[in-house]
Amino acid sequence: MSSFTMYSTPWCGYCHRLKSQLDREGITYDVVDIEQQPEAAAIVEKANNGNQTVPTLVYSDGTAQTNPSLKQVKEKVASLAG
Repeated sequence: MSSFTMYSTPWCGYCHRLKSQLDREGITYDVVDIEQQPEAAAIVEKANNGNQTVPTLVYSDGTAQTNPSLKQVKEKVASLAG
């Protein structure tokens, strides 16, 4: 089970880079394309003061990070794991 969802778009270079890094590290996550699922754009806007900034990661504890580094993601995932 993944501990977060990445909201992204197909054209987002930052999203592609982070996905590649996470895949190399073996970190599991769900991906939602906000262009294919417009209702998901509202989640991104809520986390980013009305902006559709991607990648936005929403974790199982309800917190969010926008365009985080791999290090930030690994730290957050570790903290969720307890």
